[in-house]
Amino acid sequence: MDDIQRFFFGKNTVHSLSEAEYAQSRNYLETLRAVSRLTYMSMYVIDYQLKEFEYVSDNPFFLCGHSPEEVMELGYAFYFKHVSPEDLEMLIKVNEIGFNFFDRIPLAERKNYSISYDFNLLNGKEKILVNHKLTPIFITEEGKIWKALCLVSLSANTAAGNIVLSKAGEDVFWELDLPSAEWHKTEKMKLTDRELQILRYHAQGLSIGEIAERMFVATDTVKFHRRKLFEKLQVKNIAEALAYTTNNKLL
Repeated sequence: MDDIQRFFFGKNTVHSLSEAEYAQSRNYLETLRAVSRLTYMSMYVIDYQLKEFEYVSDNPFFLCGHSPEEVMELGYAFYFKHVSPEDLEMLIKVNEIGFNFFDRIPLAERKNYSISYDFNLLNGKEKILVNHKLTPIFITEEGKIWKALCLVSLSANTAAGNIVLSKAGEDVFWELDLPSAEWHKTEKMKLTDRELQILRYHAQGLSIGEIAERMFVATDTVKFHRRKLFEKLQVKNIAEALAYTTNNKLL
């Protein structure tokens, strides 16, 4: 229990809630259950007042062999059981730095922000690099996150970290340099129409030859644009490119 408390400090601990704050959460879990049936990603909800998981979807990817009920029962202890010690320390540090950033955002804008980062899940002998996104669902009158939605999917990167804060509807984001705890503002990557077209055709399962026919160009032209796209995204293949563009809302 003492280890779990390392995830909580003044800026992310909710001590009490008003009737109006409680009222906003009625029946919202039914919506989440419906969404979880439509997405391949695993979903769960953190309750920062109770310091536990309120909901865990039955998408098996995140569960590491447990049932959703078992993960809910474990709560934060799940991280200590299924995250490597070095990545666990990173999560605790990101948690504190992220909430310090959140505390400086104007209260009216806080629901528009989300944070994304990668860490390794340990599932038996298997080590899986996952991408974890967190965004507020409900915020208290004083501006603290009461409940947050987390989405877990395969990472498009090759190592843990890659900590990014973004605001919905904006073309900029903030990348965290973890050793210095400094955020660096960056322009969101823009893809050309042709690059987006190639990605969409690949997402439909078309081969390079079929894409060339659809675009009325030579196969070498498709290969050229793919190669430039991989360089731009810093990925090795089309699977990584699709994962990156999907996770970063570029496609």
